[in-house]
Amino acid sequence: MSSADDAGAGKPAAKSRASFSAEERAAMRERLKEERAGKKGAEAEREVLAKIAEMDPSDRALAQRLHEIIRAAAPALAPRTWYGMPAYARDGKILCYFRDAKKFKTRYALFGFSDQAKLDDGEMWPTDFALREITPEVERRIVALLERALG
Repeated sequence: MSSADDAGAGKPAAKSRASFSAEERAAMRERLKEERAGKKGAEAEREVLAKIAEMDPSDRALAQRLHEIIRAAAPALAPRTWYGMPAYARDGKILCYFRDAKKFKTRYALFGFSDQAKLDDGEMWPTDFALREITPEVERRIVALLERALG
């Protein structure tokens, strides 16, 4: 073994910046800004609507409709951004969120719930739902999930 090989022996490997994608690092920077800004109420909702407006047209249509559904079905939830995504909180804690497909270069958008949601069902249950279109049936399922999540 050469001395170059011995130089790193026994030392833990340094964590590479490559362990997070550029999109993930950007989301973390947005989360820090959100924490510092502490926006609430109408100001927070304006920020959510601005994030939705920045999305690609197909994701924007989903996010706008989802926002309308959540505001109507769960008015107690407060809109705010979370890692740069539209999210909805109860008592300051995120309950659900929308992740557009382009943000993390995925093939579909997600409607997801945090551990604050009361969706528990036995030993295993879904918390993220792929979202490609909001039909009347999908809207009914979203409303039912919100009602259940709120407990």
